[in-house]
Formats: sequence, C-alpha cells, structure tokens
Amino acid sequence: MSQRQLPIILALGTTQTLAWASSYYLPAILADPIAHDLGGSTNWIFAAFSAALVISGLLGPRVGRQIDIFGGRLVLSISSLLFACGLTLLGLANSIGVLAGAWLLLGAGMGLGLYDAAFGALGRIFGPSARKPITGITLLAGFASTIGWPLTAWGLQTIGWRDTCFLWAAAHIVIGLPLNLIFLPRVKDKPSITTLAVKPHIPIDRTMVFLAFAFAAAWAVTGAMAAHLPRILEAAGATSVQAVTAGALIGPAQVFARIVEAAFLNRYHPLLSTRLACITHPIGAAILAIAGGGASGVFAVLHGMGNGVLTIARGTLPLAIFGPENYGYRLGLLGAPARISQAMAPLAFSILIDYLGSRVLVVSSLLSLLALAALCMVGRDRPA
Repeated sequence: MSQRQLPIILALGTTQTLAWASSYYLPAILADPIAHDLGGSTNWIFAAFSAALVISGLLGPRVGRQIDIFGGRLVLSISSLLFACGLTLLGLANSIGVLAGAWLLLGAGMGLGLYDAAFGALGRIFGPSARKPITGITLLAGFASTIGWPLTAWGLQTIGWRDTCFLWAAAHIVIGLPLNLIFLPRVKDKPSITTLAVKPHIPIDRTMVFLAFAFAAAWAVTGAMAAHLPRILEAAGATSVQAVTAGALIGPAQVFARIVEAAFLNRYHPLLSTRLACITHPIGAAILAIAGGGASGVFAVLHGMGNGVLTIARGTLPLAIFGPENYGYRLGLLGAPARISQAMAPLAFSILIDYLGSRVLVVSSLLSLLALAALCMVGRDRPA
C-alpha cells in the first residue's frame, strides 16, 4: 500500500464508518423509541427506512456518473451535509410526515455517501489499482455496526434519541465533511462540454445482467439477516443470549474475511473470492439445521465472512471485468437492483418467517446459490 493511498484509505474508512453507523444501522436501536414518542408503529419507521434505501438505489447511476466526471470529493462532501440535515430533521421530528422527510434526506445521503460512491471515488483516483484501497476502506468500515450500535444505544440511554441524532449530525459536520474535503483530491482534468452532455453508453449485456442479479440476490440475504438474525436463530432453538452473542460475531467475521481477501486472495481474480463468499451462508445454514441453536455462532461467523467479501466484490469485481472507464456510473447501474432488493428483503422475510420459522434459511440459501450460479455464468461469458 503506497503512502499516497494510506491517507485516503484512512479518511474514507472513517467517513464510511460514520455514514453506515448513523444511517443504515440507526433504526435497529432507535426505531422503537422513535415510534413510541411519535405515537406510531415501528413499521412506519422501517417503511421510511426501506424507502430511503430505494431512493439511494435510484440515485446510484446519476451519482456514479458525477463521480466519473468530477471525482468523489464534491459528491461525498455533499453527502456529509445531507446526512447532517437528515439526522437533524429526524431529531426534530414530531410527526410521521416529518419523519418521512428526514428519511428522504437520509436516503439521498446514502445514495451519495455509502460504499458505491466511495468505491467510485477510489476508481476515479487510482484506476485499475483501486482494489487494495477498496479493501482497505471496507476493513475499517466493517466495524460500523460494532461501533455504531453501542454508541447509539449509549446515547439513547444517556441523552435520548433526539440528542443522539443531533450528535450524529454534528459528527458529519465536524469529522466527515473535513475529511472528505481535505483528503480526497480535486480532479485536475476538466471535463469537456461533450463529456458533460453525452451520457455514456454501457451495454446491458449478459455480464451486466448476471452481475446485477448476483448482487441483488446476495444483498437480499444481507438485508434479511441484518433485520431478522436474532429472530431466526431463536426459531432454530438458540436462546436469546446465544442469538445476541452470535449477532455480535458478524462484524469481526466480516473484517477477518476481508483481511484474508487482502492477504491471500488478492493475487487471484475477484471472481474466485466472490464465488467462495456465496457458499458460506448456505454452509452455515446447513450446520445450523443439523446442530440446532447451539451452532448459532458458527452460522453467524460463516454468514459474516461471506458478507464481508461480497461487500468488497461490489467494487472490485466490476473494476476487474470492465476496467476503470465509466466505473462509477457502472457501479450505480449494478448497485440499483441490489439496494432495492435489500430494501424489500426485511418485509418479505418477516412474512416468510411467520410461515417457515428457521426454515426461511432455505430461501436465503437458495438466493445465495442463485447468486453463485449467476457468477459462474459471468465466468463463461467473460473469461477471467
């Protein structure tokens, strides 16, 4: 890792940790108290959150295009402001309508400020050499839930959910915005009028379709497990303590897998590590089905390892297959279905769990294996 890469990796790793902790991982802790104070149902909170994820997915291609042209500095800096505004409005919310407006802003912030935008910025800066920096920022941001959930819970207990939102908003202004402005370089080559006016033509060929499907299937599993893991594990026979302990293992497992990817698998085409990542969830589900709730920790570790590598693959696989040209725009196109499936998965799996219990892992395993099959078709279509 070069001296030029390290400051950017540390800065983006920090801002990504902040962004994920204060948006994606926020409802898990604050949904119930917010719903209680506003006199509404928790379902409204998660509906607003799902809408925010859909918005972030729909914004992806346009955001990626702006990063391809202007670089990530301005886009990620604006995301810090959007996060701050959304969190401030959330802290001020006195009705479901204001709550929905806050999550609309947060959805825009996620569209401009989560992994796809950060990966696009790294691709714009480092070109074909962006694989290591992408892995680097995911190593740091892999602890977003490990850091974010305890901090949000501590804020809820000590100062209340409103002031907790205000503190997260302040962190984006005091920490996130300066890091994005200082450490992300300005783009030196000015775009031509033709570049600005002409939308890039990216064929939606077999490879694009298979990749988009693989990411959408994998991220549906990620969204479902993030929302329902303790419930599923308890249905499989785990105690509440075992379920919570297993959930705490996911973050470290993600980071461990990313270290393995960076240390040993980075010499191979990322198709290899992505395919391997697709089979860890089904293996964990099979072990849980055979051994029962006592194997909850094993399942959580295997699921976390696969999820950790799949996150990196969202950035490294398109770069390796298609190269750096129009990389941000391509990431936006590929990521839109994944964000939408991730938004829909919690509700869909909630309904399925009511009927299937822990056997819902058959569905999630099938999705993982379908993602693997799609990735195998990518290998045939474009040789690695």
